[in-house]
Amino acid sequence: MLRSIEPKDLVSPVPNTAIVRTEPVQQRSAERINVLLDAAAVLLDEIGIDALTTSEVAKRSRSSVGVIYRYFPNIQSLLRGLASRNFDKYRAGLSATLAKRATTGLEALNAAIDLYVEFCRTEPGFRVLSFGNIIDRRFNVDRKSNNTALAEILTDLLVTTYKVPASDALAFDIEVTVEIADSLLERAFLYDPRGEEPFIDKLREFIAQLLAPHTKEAVTA
Repeated sequence: MLRSIEPKDLVSPVPNTAIVRTEPVQQRSAERINVLLDAAAVLLDEIGIDALTTSEVAKRSRSSVGVIYRYFPNIQSLLRGLASRNFDKYRAGLSATLAKRATTGLEALNAAIDLYVEFCRTEPGFRVLSFGNIIDRRFNVDRKSNNTALAEILTDLLVTTYKVPASDALAFDIEVTVEIADSLLERAFLYDPRGEEPFIDKLREFIAQLLAPHTKEAVTA
C-alpha cells in the first residue's frame, strides 16, 4: 500500500544507492547527487538523451567530471539514477493525489494518468526519460521491469484501499493496462510537449472498460 505523503517527500528523493557508485552518507553528498540529477534532467529537455554526456552534466551543474564519477560510473548509471528518482517522486505524488481526489478504483487510475501527464508537462526531463524504459527495461531491485513494478503498486492500491477483489485476473489486467498506458502516453507526447488529448482520452476509455468487470464484482460482493 502506498504510504501517505510526508514533508520529506517534498524534497527530491535520493536515488536507490544500488545505482550510485558510492553511498551518500552525509547530507552534502545527497544534495550534490540531486544537483547532478537536476542538471541532467534539464539537459534532457534541451539537447536530448543521445547528446547527453558527463561533460555536459558537469558544466551545467558547475561540477567536474570527477565529481560525477564519484557517484556514477557512466552516463547510463546517472540516467538510471534520475529514472529511479522520477519513479520515487511519482509514487509519492500519487499517494498525496489519491488521498485528496480518488474515492473509487477507476478514479484512482484516472488520477494516476493525470499525475503522469502533469509530470510530462512540468517535470524537467520526465517526458524524455520517464521511469527509464528508454535506457533500461529493468530496475536493479528485484529484477522487475519498470512497468511491472508500477502495476504491482497499482494492483495493491486497488485491493487494499478501494476494495477491488484480489485475483490473478486483476493483476494481469492492471499490468496490461500499464503496458498500454506506457505506449499511448509515449505517443501522446511524441510530437506535442503538452500531450495530444485524443490519445489520453482513449487510454481513459480503455481503462474504464478493462476495470469494469472487477469493480462490478466489488459492488455486488
